[in-house]
Formats: sequence, structure tokens, C-alpha cells
Amino acid sequence: MQQMNPTGITIPANTRGFAGPREESYIENILRLNRGKPATFYFSFDNAIEGSKTKAVRGVVEAAGRDHAIIRDLKTDHRFLFPMIYFDYAEFDEEMAYFTQTP
Repeated sequence: MQQMNPTGITIPANTRGFAGPREESYIENILRLNRGKPATFYFSFDNAIEGSKTKAVRGVVEAAGRDHAIIRDLKTDHRFLFPMIYFDYAEFDEEMAYFTQTP
């Protein structure tokens, strides 16, 4: 039995005793695990025509996909749709949820 991940690469199922599909530690998956947790998100725009080439947003992840993240600003309640290619890093205020390695 095999499963397809979002990139189309075939992954053998249950090769090490895992029950069902495992999430992988891609940034969008980590952001989804930490939805609703306050953080500061940093983005850089190399090709910006006007203004700053960087953007920092103090907010929470509402959603994250393979190529984008929706961040809600905590002060203004404004929502941003950022392409992941501009994502630099995030600083969370509390412990982050991450994938545990199962033997």
C-alpha cells in the first residue's frame, strides 16, 4: 500500500509500524499546527516597487497552504494573504506545536 503526498512523491505506507499517513515538517504544516497562537511573522519582498522591502505582522495564523499563509493582525483584525515564497521566519510567544517522531 502506498500514499501520495502533495508533491506527488510516492511514500510507502506502514513501513515502520506507523498507522496511517504522517505529516511532514514543511513550514505550512507547522504553521497549521500552531493556528491561533500569537506570533510575529516576517516577510521580505525583493522585488518591491515602493516602500519597504520587509513586512512584520503581529498576529495569528488563520490558515496555511502549500504556497500561502493567511495571517490575521491582532491589533487591526486585518487579514493578509502572503505567498510562502516571501516568508522569512516567525517568532511565537509560547511553545510551538511540532511533529513528534514515532519509532
